[in-house]
Amino acid sequence: MDAAFTAEQDEIRRTLHELMNKRCGPEDVKAAVATPDGYDPALWSALGGELGLPGLALPERYGGVGCATTELALACEESGRALAPSPLLATAALAAPLVLALGAEEQRGELLPRIASGTLTATLAVPGESLATALGLTGDNRGDWSGGGRAGGVQARQGDRHDGDWRLYGQADQVLDGHSAGLLVVAAHAGGFARSRTLLFLVRGDAEGVVRTRRTSLDETRPRARVELRDTAAELLGSGEGDEVAEALSAMGDAAATVLAAEAVGAAERALERTVEHVRGREQFGRPIGSFQAVKHRLADVYVQVQAARSAAYYAAWSAGAGSGERTGGLALAQALEALRTAASEAVQLHGGIGFTWEHDAHLYLKRATGDELLFGPVHLLRARAAESAELFTRQEATA
Repeated sequence: MDAAFTAEQDEIRRTLHELMNKRCGPEDVKAAVATPDGYDPALWSALGGELGLPGLALPERYGGVGCATTELALACEESGRALAPSPLLATAALAAPLVLALGAEEQRGELLPRIASGTLTATLAVPGESLATALGLTGDNRGDWSGGGRAGGVQARQGDRHDGDWRLYGQADQVLDGHSAGLLVVAAHAGGFARSRTLLFLVRGDAEGVVRTRRTSLDETRPRARVELRDTAAELLGSGEGDEVAEALSAMGDAAATVLAAEAVGAAERALERTVEHVRGREQFGRPIGSFQAVKHRLADVYVQVQAARSAAYYAAWSAGAGSGERTGGLALAQALEALRTAASEAVQLHGGIGFTWEHDAHLYLKRATGDELLFGPVHLLRARAAESAELFTRQEATA
């Protein structure tokens, strides 16, 4: 593993850092989340149309930049520092990889260039609250989480003539940016009990029978929606093989966890920086509170935890970009979320009375940590799944 960044990677980080400092300050974030879309369209236009971030990890033949997960993770680390609300994660890390991995050439040619340019936003919709399971982050995703042939979930049925016409009905309750995405990649159960399987379908956001409701969420910078499908026309993504879908979701889930880990590291580092700035300037008993040994020790512990999480996230990004076959994204995500939760909690505590107020920004970092863990975790299940995948606790029979 080469730990040094390339000139291109350094340029990506520098450009994003400057843009976020200029156009995504704390007041900009609060104003953006209050809009109907939940993000600033002008900032998204800059990220998509000018910088091409949604297509960073897409091949050049589809209008992308041709980079790997590593570059997308580095970009999201900078957006995470600012807690930037945007459809980047849902579009570039959840939906686009599935279209690239499973889509027919016609589907790729139609959708991926629009995604890469930022003119089409997309997201993944899975039934209930099973996103972490669907991505294979907290358990085996070959189960019946999509509906299992019972009432509930999202059900898919094909037309009587089997002419490729599919209809979906059901609902997904926790869809990232589901209220504003132009394209929904919907996981649905098909085949009944005879041939039970999970398939992926493409649904236009404005299709007839789609009802989308933005939900109140703990973390307003990560908007979610309930998506109801009422006999909605859908297009099958891929060949319809269940094992193929499960494998594609797992591969995408590991890469998405890597991107999320880098994003959480960026947020944790910024929360720590702001806390250090505060304790250096806030005086008590005639001296800065940051000069007290107890405060130094607490912040030193946070620093070590953040740097360890950064190392884990960078290794997972390198592993994904190098095609090593290792899937370390879930483990890196667990460490990063824990570091962010610790950094945010210390920020609230060490800012004293103002740290508990709605007007201060410390609570935004704590909500990001909690919200992401609720959606993609929890941390102990991420670690348990990583241990299970590595067969860490598999009993080894003694050999004679």
